[in-house]
Amino acid sequence: MLQKTYPYYLANEAVAANTDLEVTDKFSGEVATRVAMADANAIDKAIGHAVDAMPAMRAFPPFKRQAVLEHCVKRFRERYDELALALCIEAGKPINDSKGEVTRLIDTFKVAAEESVRIDGEIVNLEISARARGYHGYVKRVPIGPCSFISPFNFPLNLTAHKVAPAIAAGVPFVLKPASRTPVGALIMGEILAETDLPKGAFSILPAHRDGADLFTTDERFKLLSFTGSPAVGWDLKKKAGKKKVILELGGNAAAIVDGDQGGKLDYVVERLAFGAFYQSGQSCIGVQRILVHAQVYDALREKLIAKTKSLVMGDPKDEKTFVGPMISESESKRLAGWMDGAVQAGAKIVAGGKVDGAMFEATLLEGVKRDTDLYRKEAFGPVAILERFDDFEAALDSVNDSDFGLQAGVFTDSLAHAHRAWDALEVGGVVINDVPSFRVDNMPYGGVKDSGLGREGVRYAIEDMTEIRLMVMRETW
Repeated sequence: MLQKTYPYYLANEAVAANTDLEVTDKFSGEVATRVAMADANAIDKAIGHAVDAMPAMRAFPPFKRQAVLEHCVKRFRERYDELALALCIEAGKPINDSKGEVTRLIDTFKVAAEESVRIDGEIVNLEISARARGYHGYVKRVPIGPCSFISPFNFPLNLTAHKVAPAIAAGVPFVLKPASRTPVGALIMGEILAETDLPKGAFSILPAHRDGADLFTTDERFKLLSFTGSPAVGWDLKKKAGKKKVILELGGNAAAIVDGDQGGKLDYVVERLAFGAFYQSGQSCIGVQRILVHAQVYDALREKLIAKTKSLVMGDPKDEKTFVGPMISESESKRLAGWMDGAVQAGAKIVAGGKVDGAMFEATLLEGVKRDTDLYRKEAFGPVAILERFDDFEAALDSVNDSDFGLQAGVFTDSLAHAHRAWDALEVGGVVINDVPSFRVDNMPYGGVKDSGLGREGVRYAIEDMTEIRLMVMRETW
C-alpha cells in the first residue's frame, strides 16, 4: 500500500511542506495518499538552486553520473513491487502493465548509465581551402543549463524516466512537475535520487497545479522545456516559453494497416491489435485508434477481433486477470462516451463493447465511423478503436496521413516494397512493420510530426537536446 503522505523534493531534499494534494485510487475513487504541493515560492527557489548547481553539475564527471544512474537501477529493482503497486493504485493501471512499466523504468536508467560515459565529440577538418590551412576544429557537447520537465499521468514512471535519466547523464540540473493525478512514482524516484551524491540543487520534484506552475514554462533561467501531454496544452506552453528550447511529445490517433497478404497470420495480428488498442484502457498516445484492413482479410479479421475484444477482462487493476482497468477519471470517460455517441449518431455501428460505468469504459470497437467526427479526427485516449476497410494500399497510406497527428503508425505486411513505401510516405515519427504503433523500446528515437510534437525522446536523442555543441578552433602555427 501507499504511505500516508509523501513530501516533495526541493534541491535534493525532502520537504513535508503540506499534505494539500489528494491522490485517489483510480478504481475505488477513495483517497489513497496525500502529497505535498509546491507553491510559486517553492518553484522559484528550486529554479534558483538549479542555476546555482550548474557549475557543480558541469564538473560532475561522467563516471559519477553513471554511478548515480546505476544506483537508481539497483534501488528500482529492490523496490520493484512497491513501484508497481503505487502505479496500479494512482493510475488505475492493471498490475501486469504496471510491472511492465517498472521494467521499462529500469531499462531507461540502464541505457542512460551506458550513454553517460560516451557523450563524445568529433574532430572537424577545416582545411577546405587554402585560407584554412593549419586550422583544426574540435567539437564537444556541454550541458545546456537548467531544464524544466513536465510529465503526464499515463506513464508516470517511464515518461518521467525519459526526462530525468538523460538529464543526469547529460549533467543538467532539472526541476520536474509530475502530473498531479499520478505524482507518487516520481516522488519515489526523488527519494532514491536523494540517496546519491548529486550536487545540491541538481534536482527538484515539485507537484503543483497547472494553473500555479507558470514558472515551469515562462522562467528564462530555464534553458529547455520538455513537456509530454495534450496537444492543446503543449502548443500553448510553446507560445509562452520564450527563448528556451522546447521539446514536445504530444498526442496521436495512431493507425495500423493490415495488408491483404496477412490471411495466414490473423491470430497474431488480432492479438497485437487488441493489445495496442486496449492496454491500459487505451490511454497511450500511440495506442491503436484506427485499424485499416484490406478487403481480402477484412471479414475474417473483423470476426476474430470482435471475439478478442469481448473476451478482455475489465475490473480491479490489482487483479492479475484484469486487462482493462478504469480510465484516469470519470470526466475523461464521459468525454469519450460523448465522442462515441456522436459517431453512432452520424452512422457508425458499435460491434463490440460500448458500455460505460463511471470511469470504467468497456473495450469498444466501431465500424463505419465518419472521418469528420471527433472520434476519428481527435485523440480518443481511451479503449475505443475504429475498423475501416480498404482496397488499395496507396489509398490506405493516404487515409493514415489524413490526420492532424503524426506520432507512429503500424503496418502488417509481407511485402518489402509496401514496408518501404510506408516508411517513405507516412507522415509520422516512426513506422513499425509487422507490429502495432504502440511498440516502443526505450533507446529508440521517439516523437512525432504535425500536431504530435517537436523533437525526439529516447535516451541518446534526449541527451543531444540537453547538450549544446561547443567548437574550438586551433591554429597550428602563428
